[in-house]
Amino acid sequence: MVMSDFKSGIIYSAVGKYSNVVIQLLVNAVLSRILTPDDYGVVAIVQIFLVFFTLLADMGFGPAIIQNKTLTTKDIRVIYKFSIYVAIVLGFMFMFLGYPVNIFFENSVYIPIFVILGVSVFFQALLVVPKSILLKDKDFRTVNVVVIASGIVKGIVSIILALQNFKYYSIIIGAIVQAIITYWFYYKKTKISSRVSFSWEPIKKIWLFSRNQFAFNFINYFSRNLDSILIGKFLGPTQLAFYNKSYQISLYPNQLLAGIITPVIQPIMSEYEKETKVIETVYLRITRILANIGIPVSVFSFFAAEEIILFIFGNQWVDSVLTFKILAVSIWLQMIASTSGAFYQSTNRTDLLLFSGVQSMILNALFIIYGVYLGSVEAVGVMLVISFSANFLVNNYLLMYQVFETGFKNLIISLTKPIILGIFQIIIFLILPELQYSIFINLVIKLIVFSVVFLFGLIVTGQIKEMKKLVSK
Repeated sequence: MVMSDFKSGIIYSAVGKYSNVVIQLLVNAVLSRILTPDDYGVVAIVQIFLVFFTLLADMGFGPAIIQNKTLTTKDIRVIYKFSIYVAIVLGFMFMFLGYPVNIFFENSVYIPIFVILGVSVFFQALLVVPKSILLKDKDFRTVNVVVIASGIVKGIVSIILALQNFKYYSIIIGAIVQAIITYWFYYKKTKISSRVSFSWEPIKKIWLFSRNQFAFNFINYFSRNLDSILIGKFLGPTQLAFYNKSYQISLYPNQLLAGIITPVIQPIMSEYEKETKVIETVYLRITRILANIGIPVSVFSFFAAEEIILFIFGNQWVDSVLTFKILAVSIWLQMIASTSGAFYQSTNRTDLLLFSGVQSMILNALFIIYGVYLGSVEAVGVMLVISFSANFLVNNYLLMYQVFETGFKNLIISLTKPIILGIFQIIIFLILPELQYSIFINLVIKLIVFSVVFLFGLIVTGQIKEMKKLVSK
């Protein structure tokens, strides 16, 4: 039953995620040729705070609603009513945040931007409960249809406004439109009502779980965004734009594969909360699949970094190439790590999730600060790769020893053949002669080489049947 649920969930998740990534790539390819790196730098700084307020809006309630099987319809309505109060407060807070941001980054442009984006924060807070209800009911179809529809509208609005010389406002207004559309669809589907007497009891029911989840999200936010904050402050918005483009592309493989699996894990695996062997088996299978694709993709991205960046964004983004090449080394680590939180949630171990977030934040902060001190975005990239590697080991120690109580042996077995696939890719790309064709032709040739070597590696390691078996199960 668990694998049957996974198949259904992943199919809808895949359609939504892949469609959204294609939409993002197309929109970014167009906008990157209209807007300047300075425009993207402004948006990147605003995005730091927008993500933080989205985190505050969730408060860990989303995963808590999914995990808790005792909540009644009335309980959920009370929680939704509470989220409305939170949405109003956060929306107004964000509107006034532009003033201190203006002082910190010494640019008054942020004042009107934050006032406008307060609307987006309001609707982002409102959609938390309706979306959680849909995921709890395993209605992955609706969630992903909304992702596609809102992404298309956002892209169209942003491109039209960019062509009308709205500069960074084109992306900002597009984000507001997306938030409103997403909330409207979720609300209409769930028909949730806030007409209920308020009580703290439903909040208390999920507070223990949501408290740890929120604390983890809070810590993880600073862990994941400290680099952008410091680069924007000390190296400037233009360097931040180059860095963010590199980081953004390095996350696409994660979104394309791990991104379709992760949203499905907790809604399904929460049914097996006490059966850790079942959950461990699923974790190792998912890890094997992600590593089989992630490690070769990391190698390909490293050797094709220039072609990837310039083909997607254009020649004005050439300064992003080296940083992307560095971050490419960590793609497979991030793919595997991105699913771990859902397994902590599924086993009701948000205490360990919080601990992993704390140690991750400390390591990332130390390495990022040192990278900024060295004075370049490339140095920050190198430090992040080191930090991601250390966090990968710590995170898997917590899962394999503390949650599953088995040890590293099974994990090492799951990673052995994927590592061999990566070694094959490294050898071939090292002996591949330098290509002198256009960016597009070079990229196509490297893609063909990657695909042939990947297929060869699967045959040699006997993983064609194994991969088919893992996916079919």
